[in-house]
Amino acid sequence: MIRNYIKTAWRNLSRNKGFMLVNLLGLSIGISATLLILLWVKDELTYDRFQKHYDDIHMVVANRDFKNRVFTDYNMVLPMARELQQADPLIRNATVTTQNYDLLLHVKETKLRKGGLTVGDHFFDIFSWKFLKGSPAHALSDPSSIVLTASAAKALFGNEDPVNKTIRIVEEKRDARVTAILADPPGNSAFRFDFLTPFNYNDPATKQMMENWVGSSWRVYVQTAPGADIKRVDAVINRVKKQHDPGDKISTYFTFPMKRWHLYDEFKEGKNVGGMIEYVRMFIIVAIIILLIACVNFMNLSTARSEKRSKEVGIRKTLGSGKLRLVLQFFSESMMLVLIAFVVSIGIVLLLLPSFNQLVNKKLELEFGQPVFWLGSLAIIIITGILAGSYPALYLSSFRPVKVLKGVFVSSGKTALPRHILVVFQFMISILLISATIIVYQQIQHIKDRKTGYDAHNLLMITGTEETEKNFAVIKQELLQSRTVTAVTRSSSPITQVWWKSGAPDWNGKPADLNVIISGIRTDLDFTKTMGIRLLQGHDFTGNPADSASILINKAAVEAMGLEHPVGMEMRFGDEKYQVIGVTGNVVMESPFQPVDPMLTFYKPNATGVISLRIADEIPVKKALTSIEAVFKKYNPAYPFEYQFADNEFGQKFISEELISRITNIFAGLAIFICCIGLGGLAAYTVERRFREIGIRKVLGATISQVLLLIGREFLKLVMIAFVIAVPLTWWLMYHWLQKYTYHIHISILVFAAVGVLVLLLALLVVGLNTFRAAMANPVRSLRTE
Repeated sequence: MIRNYIKTAWRNLSRNKGFMLVNLLGLSIGISATLLILLWVKDELTYDRFQKHYDDIHMVVANRDFKNRVFTDYNMVLPMARELQQADPLIRNATVTTQNYDLLLHVKETKLRKGGLTVGDHFFDIFSWKFLKGSPAHALSDPSSIVLTASAAKALFGNEDPVNKTIRIVEEKRDARVTAILADPPGNSAFRFDFLTPFNYNDPATKQMMENWVGSSWRVYVQTAPGADIKRVDAVINRVKKQHDPGDKISTYFTFPMKRWHLYDEFKEGKNVGGMIEYVRMFIIVAIIILLIACVNFMNLSTARSEKRSKEVGIRKTLGSGKLRLVLQFFSESMMLVLIAFVVSIGIVLLLLPSFNQLVNKKLELEFGQPVFWLGSLAIIIITGILAGSYPALYLSSFRPVKVLKGVFVSSGKTALPRHILVVFQFMISILLISATIIVYQQIQHIKDRKTGYDAHNLLMITGTEETEKNFAVIKQELLQSRTVTAVTRSSSPITQVWWKSGAPDWNGKPADLNVIISGIRTDLDFTKTMGIRLLQGHDFTGNPADSASILINKAAVEAMGLEHPVGMEMRFGDEKYQVIGVTGNVVMESPFQPVDPMLTFYKPNATGVISLRIADEIPVKKALTSIEAVFKKYNPAYPFEYQFADNEFGQKFISEELISRITNIFAGLAIFICCIGLGGLAAYTVERRFREIGIRKVLGATISQVLLLIGREFLKLVMIAFVIAVPLTWWLMYHWLQKYTYHIHISILVFAAVGVLVLLLALLVVGLNTFRAAMANPVRSLRTE
């Protein structure tokens, strides 16, 4: 029986090659797009799941309640992990790490800058990494040890066995012994590193910080007992911190589980409000929609061919076929077509994966060896086959044999209504997707065009070293004398990042209940000049010794602190006193999507680490870089010349949004393309059904334009209905999406007008091309049998 269904299905499909190819193209593109999206979604949803203790790993986080806002802080004090390790049986293990940082590693003639972490005890007890050489128990037992990833070991040692070999850490002027090699962390890991080193608790500076319960610069992680009461664990963490730091009145500590690190990493006013999960959900919906659009094509084209299949149904029923058998026959056709489309789509995905991986910056692959892949594939085939074949199977099997065999079967307006609804649905979704992508693009451009408060053009940033700090004066002098550079300064952080936050200082007249979070940066002379920061009041640093007790504050600080005449005011951090000498404009150093924090700029030329310089506009950048490199090679020969342009670094803040925008653009384009395929096929069958009518109208004097309008207006009416439904729905969805941004655009009606015209023109083009052939045909051909 099944064999007969398959044989009959194949005969029907092969006899109607045009019908099969149109549907095959639509379904193949739809399934390919769905597979690509699902690969991306799977990668996002499986972040860190390779960790053995995935469900029990937590990061310790603090909500710091400043009056102007609640700041969620991932930075903890260094000794916290040691105390939590012994604090409660519910905490199995606790460890501390630095944030990721770069070191210059030197082996023989090879010098490479690699990123890594310094980690505390129990790091390998909590986190699971694949050891290629060495063991977790002894890898970091020696303070002079270093653990490398496989790729880092290959880059530094080539094909040599690196274990027990020595690496020179240039910045720290010490040697480290390689004790283990790890497999590279997976792409969907929260941790990215090339090396790991242990804390040296015998080092005097580390010993001092282990007694410091105020300075927060480290990440603390805990592994809880399975099924532990998290509220109790949070209470333990708060108790431990407050016992050692009673003055910490503004902080509430809590555990943030690993399962939420990647997808739910956004906090607003101390509340976890989401993150990447929003885009994951959005793309799951997009995948479903694209597949639905492809299925709708099949439904429409199958029902449009109903007149051709009606006699077949009538004969089958007359010969004793029941409705169930007919339904199964039509389902077998849809399943066979979907199966072929799936095979084609696998080829398409394999072809496109390298480009798609480059687009999304991942290493996605089809896991043919995993049972999950085949189960998922089977589910896609069955679901798509059922969706695509359900309406045609039920509709075609419902024909009454008496009518169709008498030749009185007529496709009425009532039978065409479902097809019209499906066409409206297709174009409604396409209009929604296209409009949404334009609005997302406009929002990104709006934020990019936001005034940053500094001039990023030709602004170069170079990480400082001990040698550049020692030789800074002569480096600056030679750069300025070369006329390649117009200004040079140095600061404690790049202009694109904030590395220091604190509570606001004290001043006379400060309200008792005011506790404002501020950002801070230490700078040298010519900071505002080099960065192009506007000075609103007062004056800049002059280089006099008195400047060490002077600060600049930004406009946001003036507003947050409620200061009327800030210049000349005294501000105090404990025993340290500073005088405000000037007010600068606001500078966007952190997220361009959020308001600028109050900022204090200190004159601390010997506590800096980033050199910034502005290249002269009239000098070609390539020539300027050659000249600048020569100066740095002269005074900093041990380090390679490495730099970043400020505008490129600022652009990194838009990576997620631009990625989502590009992906959405591609799949919105695919959606409208699939719609056009279906519309083209539907128009072709409509023209075929009305071929004789068109011939009669031409004989009676109808022009080509009148024939085009006759066929086209039916479809254009459907596109207009789709437009009317899609516009308010899109506006509502995108309005709520924009509310998550402090700075956002206002949705313009022109966006919808442009999209409406575009979709209308596409529909006209598709329908027109299919109608034009019939309109140009000699009417004798269609009327010769009449």
